Amino acid sequence: MLKKIAYLVARLAAAIIMGQTLYFKFTGSAESMYIFKTVGMEPWGRWLVGIFELVACILILIPRTAWMGGVLAVGLMIGAIGMHLTTLGIEVMGDKGQLFYYALIVFLCGLYVVFSNKERIQTEVLPKIFKSK
Repeated sequence: MLKKIAYLVARLAAAIIMGQTLYFKFTGSAESMYIFKTVGMEPWGRWLVGIFELVACILILIPRTAWMGGVLAVGLMIGAIGMHLTTLGIEVMGDKGQLFYYALIVFLCGLYVVFSNKERIQTEVLPKIFKSK
């Protein structure tokens, strides 16, 4: 029972955090524009990342596709964390590291979702991908 609750909380936390940042990406908030300009991806990268985060939000909320949303969230957050550590810094525009910590939370939640689906991925997904002809 505790594992089911933790799994649901991880999915919801990742979706909520990614979902609430979509507003800032799609409306072109000053922080979002600053981040993507600093890493050389404004405006196309802001839109592309926003679209991928929207897809990850939807996938992670649907039980059957949650593992896909987890994989996508982990990939996106590796990029976000990498940009913070190499280009942006932990703190962005006086946020005291809030965006960095959100990325860490989504990364960890995404990992939990993926590892919670490890058996399903190994028995159902990978055999379909690597089936012999």
